[in-house]
Amino acid sequence: MSEQQPKKSDLSRAFSEDGAKKTHIGGQALIEGIMMRGKLNWAVAVRTPNGDIYVEEHDLASGKQKNGWMYWPLVRGCRALVESLVLGFKALEIAALHAFLEVAEAVEVGEELDAAGAVGKAEEKAAVKVDGRAAREAVEAAAGETTAADDAATAPKAEERCFDWKRDFGNPDTMVDGLGAQRTLEVVQGEPVGCAAVGATEGKTEADADEPEGCVVKEVSADEPEMEFGHKEMVFSMVFGVVLGVVLFIVAPAVITNLVIGEYDANPILWNVVDGILRVAVFVFYLWLIGRMEDIRRMFMYHGAEHKTIHCYEHELPLTVENARSFPRLHVRCGTAFLIMVMIIAILVYTIFPLNSIIATWGVPDGLPKLALVILVRILLMPVIAGLSYEITVRWAGSHPDNPLVKVVLWPGMQMQYLTTNEPDDQQLECAIAAMQKVLERERAAV
Repeated sequence: MSEQQPKKSDLSRAFSEDGAKKTHIGGQALIEGIMMRGKLNWAVAVRTPNGDIYVEEHDLASGKQKNGWMYWPLVRGCRALVESLVLGFKALEIAALHAFLEVAEAVEVGEELDAAGAVGKAEEKAAVKVDGRAAREAVEAAAGETTAADDAATAPKAEERCFDWKRDFGNPDTMVDGLGAQRTLEVVQGEPVGCAAVGATEGKTEADADEPEGCVVKEVSADEPEMEFGHKEMVFSMVFGVVLGVVLFIVAPAVITNLVIGEYDANPILWNVVDGILRVAVFVFYLWLIGRMEDIRRMFMYHGAEHKTIHCYEHELPLTVENARSFPRLHVRCGTAFLIMVMIIAILVYTIFPLNSIIATWGVPDGLPKLALVILVRILLMPVIAGLSYEITVRWAGSHPDNPLVKVVLWPGMQMQYLTTNEPDDQQLECAIAAMQKVLERERAAV
């Protein structure tokens, strides 16, 4: 009787079971969803609170014809990084809207009941209708309100009051109702996940009108204005995230290294090595720390679902939950490897850059002025570092997956994926498959 073969780790499987069909399609984990990006479009699939899958698609406009220089080596890495950040925040905005849409509506209903003086059960809240008087009477009866409270229920309904700027300004609910603003957003009901064309709106026949309801689908054309939800908040978050990244991964390690090693020009090689080690340590600790949060933990599960779905496609298997589930949650072409490569390349670039000569030529004094110059140079060199990292991890390693050196280069990034991915459940795999199918539809139609 033969001994049972030991189970391979996800790391070993990711290298040894990499699919023969390499794809340019990549993705990003979102709040309760996935974003997949191809050459022609990008699609977001979000699991809504009622269990449906909302799918939204957008075109990708290539600027290569107008700005071909942005696709030159090194430059294309910076362009890809900026483009990924912008698309990522747009996708996060869409996910935040639809992942919490019904929760927000439930909060609004609760606020209306509180304004009416109601304290009741969830079933009573759901039964509240436009008739404010009947709602108040039902809730007050369930809550055992006094006769005086019952008399208060006969007062004129709040909906009938005219809007008054002096009295009502600053009360969001009253302002929305008084000014006649729209409270809800209407979406289009589409086809369920797993149908031949998820969310397709072109070429449908009359028979398609009887299709069963499934995931919610919204088609967004290039001419249609995008729906904004908390856009200012998302912009603020993006700016805050960039500033926080600079402080955590550039300023803080540089300040600590300066305190431990001393002035930069005294021993630049040791200074850059210690600074780089601190940067990686901060990054690893940051990922570990946020991974303890429930929302981020679920986002990392969607990250694992993205990898499994891409594995399934690269092995040319039907995109089903059963097939995708069998693959490892790690992937050799994950963007995490790019981030780690950025930190490794940064040590080399900072060491080679002739900063000592600049310090000596300009006569920069010790202390804060010299440290400020070191930090400024680090920020200015980030595009060069990003470009080099892109050429190594995306262009070279992606084109030579069988090269033994590729495994050495990608090993640190693969280890980091143990922090940034978790095993997904079936519903998360369904979201990843829905987004993947949407991108594939467009590319197959363009052939």
